Amino acid sequence: MASINFLSIIIAILIFGLLVLIHEGGHFFCARLFNVKINEFAIGMGPKLISKKSKKTDIAYSIRLLPFGGFVSMAGEDSESDDENAFSKKPVWQRMIITAAGPLVNIVVGILFMSVLIGCADNLYGTEIYKFMETSEKNVSTGDQGLMEKDRIISIDGAKVYVVNDLVYEVMRRGIEPVDVVVLRDGEKITIENVQFPQITESGTVFGNLDFYVAPEAKTFGSVIKHSIVRSYSTIKMIWEQLYDLATGRYSLESISGPVGVTQALEEAAKSGVGNLVYLSVFISINLGVMNLLPIPALDGGRLVFQFIELIRRKPVPVEVEGYIHFAGLVILMAVLVLVTFKDITRLFG
Repeated sequence: MASINFLSIIIAILIFGLLVLIHEGGHFFCARLFNVKINEFAIGMGPKLISKKSKKTDIAYSIRLLPFGGFVSMAGEDSESDDENAFSKKPVWQRMIITAAGPLVNIVVGILFMSVLIGCADNLYGTEIYKFMETSEKNVSTGDQGLMEKDRIISIDGAKVYVVNDLVYEVMRRGIEPVDVVVLRDGEKITIENVQFPQITESGTVFGNLDFYVAPEAKTFGSVIKHSIVRSYSTIKMIWEQLYDLATGRYSLESISGPVGVTQALEEAAKSGVGNLVYLSVFISINLGVMNLLPIPALDGGRLVFQFIELIRRKPVPVEVEGYIHFAGLVILMAVLVLVTFKDITRLFG
């Protein structure tokens, strides 16, 4: 039976709190930039634990009981307001910037910290095969199927790869069946057809797996920039593709984690080193940004949809109607969160 200790919970709360602060700070900064009337800036949800109202700006700054989530409450956001600086009275382009600022800041901060992590890494790894792993007699090595040491892998089943993280991900996703692998060998591109990678199964899902090690690359300013850009792009791509795989049934509900599951993952990352903990936090930050841009009611992406509609038809959807739709979306999202959290707790103590 797995467990989560008290220190792990504190670490998770601090990390979630920081990521929410960054997210809501993006909304808050842009709202202030466009002089929108702000009622409250809150970290957490539920009843207030601490709240202090600024005498200068009349904004209430609050910390609430539940440590997951937060919000910037603006006049005229979900209901009509007579305030001349209400959110609903601002030009649509300003409202779009305010809405998109939260998730975009999460993504940008994640990319910046990704660059710092890569810059601090002892070694960077590309896609050149260094050495094949030993395999049991029943398993066929990819080295017996045409791959060779010193081959630099360029693509897996048509998906280009530039660094080891790309390579591992594409093999995991596509290597569940034979794939064509393009390599650079002695300066020449060669296509090796129908390569079958070893497979592993986790949480009922089958993944492809590497059976070789890759060679380190020389660490230069250029290679750090390359790895930072590629790994950030790959992280965003991976999130979108995992959503697609979930929608198409490849991943089951067992593979989804809520706050409890993420807390457990953070605990394991903390045990394996600060670098892994920071990397997981970076992934969560980028994931938070991408997920919030989905066109789902109650999320920032859902609000952007209504703003795009207004931009096109030059007439806003009635604030009350939009508010009801977002409220319904919030109820559904909360129900999903409760379901996933219950699943995590069952798995944790099962």
